[in-house]
Amino acid sequence: MWCSENWKDYELLDASDGERLERWGSYILIRPDPQIIWKGVGTHPAWKKADGVYRRSSGGGGGWVKRNMPEQWKISYGNLGFMLRPMGFKHTGLFPEQAANWDWFSELIKNAGRPVKVLNLFAYTGGATVAAAKAGAQVVHVDASKGMVAMAKENAAISGLSQAPIRYIVDDCKKFVERELRRNNKYDGIIMDPPSYGRGPGGEVWKLEDSVYSLVGLVSGLLGDDPLFFLLNSYTSGLSPLTMSYITELQIRKRFGGNTASGELGLRVSSTGLVLPCGASTRWSR
Repeated sequence: MWCSENWKDYELLDASDGERLERWGSYILIRPDPQIIWKGVGTHPAWKKADGVYRRSSGGGGGWVKRNMPEQWKISYGNLGFMLRPMGFKHTGLFPEQAANWDWFSELIKNAGRPVKVLNLFAYTGGATVAAAKAGAQVVHVDASKGMVAMAKENAAISGLSQAPIRYIVDDCKKFVERELRRNNKYDGIIMDPPSYGRGPGGEVWKLEDSVYSLVGLVSGLLGDDPLFFLLNSYTSGLSPLTMSYITELQIRKRFGGNTASGELGLRVSSTGLVLPCGASTRWSR
């Protein structure tokens, strides 16, 4: 289990009855989480005074009930800054548990003793991008959503990285990788955070469990002769850390050696001291 213990602007205050009680900077939010199956144990007084609550609708989807919650606000993680925007399907534009991974690969980049080029695929709003760039890497940021890429640029600016060597690409990640392979472009580090479900270039629906092995194999062709790290994230319940580790061992470690470690990501709940699981990661390093 890897926990993000260094946050000051984020705190998981409590967890009960299918919901998280979270502090994001100065604002308290309540959001659903299907892994919180225990009931009647929420004790934190902030349950009664949340600034924003995400409520699911009976017909699917849902929306935010805004009390004192603004449209957007800034938070920081160390020397990184982010703009939060509560969006549809309960998201805020940031996954705080990923800070554990940011810390891990940032140290590898800082200690590499050479220029480092990183590819961030399915890069969302750029948490990993700004972390890698702040550590000194040149980063290629790829996501299919124009809106998410725009938010990533904003987060880079907030983090003081407007002039950093970050290249932003709005594209289908698999198609981009295939083009990079034809160009014989190589990277020292690769970060992958693919969605559980997606659509291919022809509109076909794909599931991560069915596609991840071939996808990792394809992407591994972009690693240079002396790669630094590879990171695979998953929020897919059917894809266990050990499964991801097995895939990484076959597709990455078998070729490059090094070490593979896999585990769940977690956030500590302040009211209980226990850890809430929040996805999984596999880390490979030389």
